[in-house]
Amino acid sequence: MNDWVVIIAAIVAVGAVGFAAYRELRIRKLVNRLQDMLEEATRGDYKEREYSENRVSKLESKLSDYLQSSALSAANVARDRDKIKTLIADISHQTKTPIANLLLHSELLKESQLNPDQRESLTAIENEAEKLRFLVDALVKLSRLENGILVLDPKEDDLSRLVKEIGNTMRLKAEGKGLYLRVTEGSEKATFDYKWTLEAVSNIVDNAVKYTEKGGIEVTFKSTEMFAGISIKDTGVGIAEADIPKIFARFGRLQSAREKEGVGIGLYLAREIITKEGGYIKVKSKQGEGTEFLIYLKK
Repeated sequence: MNDWVVIIAAIVAVGAVGFAAYRELRIRKLVNRLQDMLEEATRGDYKEREYSENRVSKLESKLSDYLQSSALSAANVARDRDKIKTLIADISHQTKTPIANLLLHSELLKESQLNPDQRESLTAIENEAEKLRFLVDALVKLSRLENGILVLDPKEDDLSRLVKEIGNTMRLKAEGKGLYLRVTEGSEKATFDYKWTLEAVSNIVDNAVKYTEKGGIEVTFKSTEMFAGISIKDTGVGIAEADIPKIFARFGRLQSAREKEGVGIGLYLAREIITKEGGYIKVKSKQGEGTEFLIYLKK
């Protein structure tokens, strides 16, 4: 009797070990299949499969449904992005010629004999055409950034070279208003996309010139351990503390700035560019005491 008990116990033990091994093998195969599905989805080449309706494969079936849905969503997003890309290209192409013609004919009309009222109207047309050109260009750039059509390519570069180029470009406009523009020379390095960071910083310096009537603008470096910083400090009208968050809104313009040129998108575009590079912008200002923009870029 004892021998039979031992034999039965051994059979049960072997069976339990075998069943455990079988279950472990099935689980391992299931995990491997799920891993393969996820890897295919990550690569973007996931394809729907047929699965049996047994209890174990329900998990595979649910994951398959989810991945198939995600793949379709990704395909729809890609299709929509292509449509947006085409639309942006069409807008950019179709508006360039009419705006250029408006400006060209404005220049031609300037050479004509005009009375003061006509010349004033011509100047208004020219200013509005320039504003429209800037707005279309800014919206096209912004849309490309926001929809991922245009991808920034940050790399280590000479920040001093960028600041010097901005100084050379903007100095004439500042001096035309009787303002000084002082640019500090240095040897600062940072990680940024040169072309788009030039666009962002130029927008901020242009704003400083626009809202400064006497004194001028100083561009200096204020770096930290992790970030290379550019300070753009003006002696302009300043901004009330409560209004500082509003200046970065799309088309955000303060009531006090309504009479100035501009469309209220330059600072929004600048922040989008700097943020996408892993940097950030700070503003220090008091009404009537000028404004300081601090742009921080990763070293």
